[in-house]
Amino acid sequence: MPIIHNTINQQFMKIVLMGYMGSGKSTVAKQVAIGLDIPFIDLDDYIVEHENKSIAAIFKAEGEIYFRLQESKYLKQLLDQEQDLVLALGGGTPCYAKNIELIGKASESFYLRASINTLSDRLVKEKEQRPLIASFDGEQLKEFIAKHLFERRNFYEQAKHTIAIDDKAIEEIVEEIRSKLKD
Repeated sequence: MPIIHNTINQQFMKIVLMGYMGSGKSTVAKQVAIGLDIPFIDLDDYIVEHENKSIAAIFKAEGEIYFRLQESKYLKQLLDQEQDLVLALGGGTPCYAKNIELIGKASESFYLRASINTLSDRLVKEKEQRPLIASFDGEQLKEFIAKHLFERRNFYEQAKHTIAIDDKAIEEIVEEIRSKLKD
């Protein structure tokens, strides 16, 4: 497979997956990384490891502004590394601190676009693991997702590629990404 060149670090391939929570960013990114035999990093996990606190604990102790500053710092750190990697972002990462501009310059970016119904169907099963949505019932969850998607769509759509993921198996999404990398 040819190496994708970016504008910041010409010799290393950086593939970034973005999208709303529940869109499968981490799951798909892991499979892309395995197929390319390059490292996979989940940005939220990276932040947790370097801050020695869960995301929820960071928000509670330091607040969202601190979290977003750290998130941006770690994103830049990862994109500046002299290695190939596949990076799964947090759902809000592209929307803050000019992160979307950095992503555009430093990577081959993919927006995993899912419908409100697909996201709601997936997230309703994960409510316990996601404090942000734990208290919502079905309709409230759909309204919450719709509002967030409306706010974030402009950022997500700045990705170089958009992959519609509704009704697709992980393997199909991975193959679509791989084919776009070859173009």
